[in-house]
Amino acid sequence: MLLHRMSATFGKLTDQTLELSDGLNLICAPNEAGKSTWCAFLSTMLYGFPARERGPLADKNRFTPWSGAAMRGTIECRCGGRDLRITRDTVRANSPLGRFSAVYAGTADEVPGLTASSCGELLLGVPREVFERSALIRQAGMAVGQDAELERRIASLITTGEEDTSYIESWDRLKKQLNRRRYNKNGMIPEAEAALLAREGELAQFHALSEELQGQLQHLEELSRSCESLKGKIALCRRWEEAEAQTACLRQQEEAQAAQRRAELLRARLEEERIPTMEEIARLRAAIVNLGTVRKSVEKAREDRDNAQRALYRAEMAVNDSPFAGQSPESARKTAAAVPPLRPRAWWFPVLLFLVGAGGTFLLSRGAYPLWAAGLMGCIGFVLGLYAVLRRQRSDLKKRAAFLELYQTSSPEALAEAADTYIKLYAARERAQEDAAAKSAAAEALYASLTTNEQAILIEVRRFCPGAFDLTAADDALRECVGRRREAAEAESQAREAALRCQFAQAGLEPALSPQDLPPRPQEGPDELNRQLEAAQGEMAAVRSQADQLQGRLSAIGDEDALHASVEALRATLAGLQQEYDAITMAMDALASANTTLQNRFSPELGRQAARIFSALTGGRYQKIALDRSFGASAQTGEDPIARDVRLLSQGTADQLYLAVRLAICDLLLPPEKEVPLILDDALITFDDQRMAAALDYLSTCGRQILMFTCQSREADYLRGKGLAHMQCI
Repeated sequence: MLLHRMSATFGKLTDQTLELSDGLNLICAPNEAGKSTWCAFLSTMLYGFPARERGPLADKNRFTPWSGAAMRGTIECRCGGRDLRITRDTVRANSPLGRFSAVYAGTADEVPGLTASSCGELLLGVPREVFERSALIRQAGMAVGQDAELERRIASLITTGEEDTSYIESWDRLKKQLNRRRYNKNGMIPEAEAALLAREGELAQFHALSEELQGQLQHLEELSRSCESLKGKIALCRRWEEAEAQTACLRQQEEAQAAQRRAELLRARLEEERIPTMEEIARLRAAIVNLGTVRKSVEKAREDRDNAQRALYRAEMAVNDSPFAGQSPESARKTAAAVPPLRPRAWWFPVLLFLVGAGGTFLLSRGAYPLWAAGLMGCIGFVLGLYAVLRRQRSDLKKRAAFLELYQTSSPEALAEAADTYIKLYAARERAQEDAAAKSAAAEALYASLTTNEQAILIEVRRFCPGAFDLTAADDALRECVGRRREAAEAESQAREAALRCQFAQAGLEPALSPQDLPPRPQEGPDELNRQLEAAQGEMAAVRSQADQLQGRLSAIGDEDALHASVEALRATLAGLQQEYDAITMAMDALASANTTLQNRFSPELGRQAARIFSALTGGRYQKIALDRSFGASAQTGEDPIARDVRLLSQGTADQLYLAVRLAICDLLLPPEKEVPLILDDALITFDDQRMAAALDYLSTCGRQILMFTCQSREADYLRGKGLAHMQCI
């Protein structure tokens, strides 16, 4: 794929375009000019946004256009001998670059089979993970990360050429199967062990419950015999009680007749003395209580009236103490506005006298007097004029002071404030007068109502208590009436209860034997016998419940033969799982041993190719490179017998080593027919000038289209005279 043009509104880029050519394209730009953004844009246009990224640092959020415009982009390229135009733009805000189109340039015909998800892999021949670990080289991520897809492709260089599996995936699959069978206390084996232990416990529990159930059934039979004996004793006690109740019923009949005679006597006395009913008594007492409330209201109204009178007195005193006392508010306002004014100072008058004195002296003398005499006369005129101005001002001030002193103020503002205060006091006095009049009227009305209601109550009470001449006597008389009414009602209630008891006693009685004809009475009383029976029945119910529970638990556990069969089946299953666990463990050990062997010879072809490139980049200093399966690298110089781990090298040398590895991966793994371009983002920033020149020489002859972004000018200085690159600044 050969890139011709890229246009982007992406991140800080807004409608910016890059024109590209075949071979090495050097793009110079300062920091924060958008170099890394262009790299991310190209990857996103080919493969879309990573689906698993979430949060504010996800690419779709990081590269939201700064301008606020919708995210969009276009790539014009040549692939398979035809020019293509790939476009992604945004239709919905929550799906940036969600709309995709790929057409042939010039015809606008859609490219068959090229979709948003398959675009990068169809055009470049590799998935995103391989592309970002080979052809997309960033200064901040030179090291090659481990990836299963990349491992499969590299493994195909030393095996049969198949790319279907890798050591990591095989190990992960075996590890998952092993963990399914046992992982700490989880897995199929612990579950089978727990199930076997549970089944064995259930079997032991079945035997224990069976023995306990037999004991409970025997105890239940003993309790049943005891209950029958207690019921016989209770029946005998009941026959004794019926005989005694027959005797007690005769006594109750006599008591009921006496209570009835007493109730009739009390009722006759109440009617004779004209005692009011309870409803009338309650009404009169409520009226007396209400009079107490009214009396308190009268006292409160009188207190409010006195307070209003005192407030009125204070308001009148405040009005009389004002210098405006006796005036209406309008008159006080006019008085405050009638302050004598101060006439403006006529400073022009002394100046005029100065000119008249000096000019008149000079003109009258016709030059006979010297000039100082004219000036002296002018000064005398000025002083006289100044004296006249000041005297008039003093006269105005005396008039104003006399007027203000009359109203005991020192300034017109104070006089106006005093007038406003007087107006407020005058209004407050008017309100106080109205309030005092209203509260006096309310107090008199309440007192009149109190007197009227009190006389009405006393009139009603004297009908049955002629000696009640005040409310206290009336209340005492009503209390006495209440007592007598309650006494009569209690007597009637007792008579009714006695009659009902006698009636109920007669209704429930049956002909009974006399106590002399009955068997001996049991020593225990009926209550004690009932308590013992209830205890025995409660114990029977508890024992029966326990027996039912035991039976239910036995039923829930299941059949004994089925439990034995289940235990045997679980033991067989556990043995099979343990054999599988041991077999998987042996397979993982064998795989690890094979992986150790493979790591010792991990892709010799990749190591040789990377070594050739690294030697060219370092001017022949390093001759050998060793790579393991996790892409850990070590390098060896010609005179050094020991290979040095990449972590022991300088940062610049380490970056050169990883650049060599990435370039070797591109040469060996990227499909040649796809012509995958190389993208370098400040990849040479840690190289010294000599190794930078070596890297540029190698890249300019590698036969690929290269997009090299840099923030320095030394690459352009080196390539400018050689004509090996298309250079532009953004």
